[in-house]
Amino acid sequence: MLEMRPGCERCDADLAPESPEARICSFECTFCASCAEGPLEGRCPNCGGGFTPRPARATALLDRFPATTERTYHPPVEA
Repeated sequence: MLEMRPGCERCDADLAPESPEARICSFECTFCASCAEGPLEGRCPNCGGGFTPRPARATALLDRFPATTERTYHPPVEA
């Protein structure tokens, strides 16, 4: 089951479980569409994999299978 992480790992933008802006790689690294399609150029900086839109969890199932509240944040390193 997907963790449904609550924010972009690059810019820390909020990503609700139903957000159409969430993008994930096969390891569930989570980014907003702006970061995934912009500076990351469609490649996960953690594993090198591609991104796909994260599926939304049905609202009726969120009570039983809630999204995680733990944030993963790795701001870009300025060179």
